[in-house]
Amino acid sequence: MGIEEYGGGQAAQSGVLVVTTNDVPGYQVTQVIGEVFGLTVRSRHLGSQIGAGLKSMLGGELKGLTKTLVETRNQAMERLVEQAKARGANAVLMMRFDVTEAADVGTEVCAYGTAAVISKI
Repeated sequence: MGIEEYGGGQAAQSGVLVVTTNDVPGYQVTQVIGEVFGLTVRSRHLGSQIGAGLKSMLGGELKGLTKTLVETRNQAMERLVEQAKARGANAVLMMRFDVTEAADVGTEVCAYGTAAVISKI
C-alpha cells in the first residue's frame, strides 16, 4: 500500500467543505442546518482475521486491517457529504469520527458533524 492509500478525507469536487473546526477563516455561517452523519459497518474477512492473528503474535502493522479501516472511514465520509448536500449544506463543521465494534462481527464507523451554509466574508 502506498502512502496515498493511507489517507482519507473528501474529494475536492464534492462541493461540501468538511472541517473539524467550529468555523472557517474568511467565511461566515449564514445558516445552521443541523446534525448530519454517515454510517457504515464492515466485517473483516477470514483471511484478514487469520493474518491479523498471526501478525499480532509477531508484532507490526496490520496492513490489511489498516486498509479496511481507511476504506471504511472514506465511505462514512462520502455518506456524510451526501447527506449534507441533500439537506442543502455547502459545509460540515465540527466533523468527527466515532468507531466502535459492532457485536463482535465488524467495525462501525460514523462520521458526523453540523451541516451549515457558509459564504465568503
